[in-house]
Amino acid sequence: MKTLILTIGSRGDVQPYVALGHGLQQAGHHVTLCTGTLFKEMVAAYGLAFAPMDDEMVRLADSAEGRQMMEGGGNPLKAIQLVKPMIRRMLDDIWAAAQAVQPDLIIYHPKTLGGYHVAEALSVPVILSMVLPLYTPTRDFAIPLTPANLGGLGNRLTYKLVPLISAPYSSVVNEFRQNLGLKPKGRIFKETWLPDGRAMPVMYGFSHHVIPRPADWPETTQATGYWFLPADNTWQPPADLQAFLQDGPPPVYIGFGSMAGTQPERLADAAMGALQKTGQRGILATGWGGLKPGDLPSTVFKLESAPHDWLLPQMAAVVHHGGAGTTAAGLRAGKPSLICPFLGDQPFWGDRVYHLGAGPKPIRQKKVTANNLAAAVAQMINTPAMQQHAAALGRQLCAEDGLTNAVGFVARVVGQRSRTGDFARSGSKRPSL
Repeated sequence: MKTLILTIGSRGDVQPYVALGHGLQQAGHHVTLCTGTLFKEMVAAYGLAFAPMDDEMVRLADSAEGRQMMEGGGNPLKAIQLVKPMIRRMLDDIWAAAQAVQPDLIIYHPKTLGGYHVAEALSVPVILSMVLPLYTPTRDFAIPLTPANLGGLGNRLTYKLVPLISAPYSSVVNEFRQNLGLKPKGRIFKETWLPDGRAMPVMYGFSHHVIPRPADWPETTQATGYWFLPADNTWQPPADLQAFLQDGPPPVYIGFGSMAGTQPERLADAAMGALQKTGQRGILATGWGGLKPGDLPSTVFKLESAPHDWLLPQMAAVVHHGGAGTTAAGLRAGKPSLICPFLGDQPFWGDRVYHLGAGPKPIRQKKVTANNLAAAVAQMINTPAMQQHAAALGRQLCAEDGLTNAVGFVARVVGQRSRTGDFARSGSKRPSL
């Protein structure tokens, strides 16, 4: 089966889909992953075909203007107008990939905006897929872009906001649909329903140990467990990193990935101050965020990058921004985690870790200081119950096989679709490939 996977974003938005593609390919699929060119080598390293997708939006996020947007600054209307041409190029690249692959199945992250429409144009089965439970209403928790709990009915009503996320770009999407020979959609349309009225299959890449399955989710939605890449046994740590790890007790990992915002120096100073106040050794991961710690003492190591599955189990505790992928890696490592969220779903994951007893209460990045960070680090190091909760959860996640569950879900969706017919279309003649 030729399977086209579509995703875009930072490493946390792409790596789980590389793992998913690898699992599907091991099960007999021929997988092409369409994503930003930054990840071409990663995709190829796991034996998947690569198709390029315009990733100018991702690069914008790493610019000064993008960092300002992350922290709530700038003009939102200007940002929308700036992004629209980027979205159109992204959609054109998705269609080019579909033409080249001629897929039998499309699995897509809704952030790509094109998966639903390309599947409709080609009359092929489609699965909406995320590592965040954003598209399935429930009474158990509100839309995960806010950690607030509004009660059963209030929580469920918040999911009516989901279509508004892509509404500002509806004109670009409808222009794309018109070029595919499809009828336009309303400005606010629900991706969770197929054109023939059936429910969209939705597959989430997180564990029920972290978010228990809500009783009001439909059968067409499944959380399979996390999608982790197989360990890279060829990777070797730099000699200086290996020497640092062997030279003392386990350090505290502090890193914010691509989320350092407009003041990375402030976060670096807070991290250094917290380590000094607690007397802990530390690893400062610079990542995309450009964390600039300056001159470091011998008790702190500046790390450009290392595989989380190798590094984090060797830590005493983990401090990070709360991206879904980093959260999963920290929990799987069985170490207490402090999340310092910036935006989006990060506060949601911080809240989940806290309520699971696997970490302290999250600290919003704008409120991070050396004092409150030191207090949280001390809590992680000195609270046996928190360490036990984190370790037990880590063992559960290590025992879970999310990829096998995902492959089984995909097989059921494809099997059901083969019995009931292709993706029913609301448009006109199918475009030629």
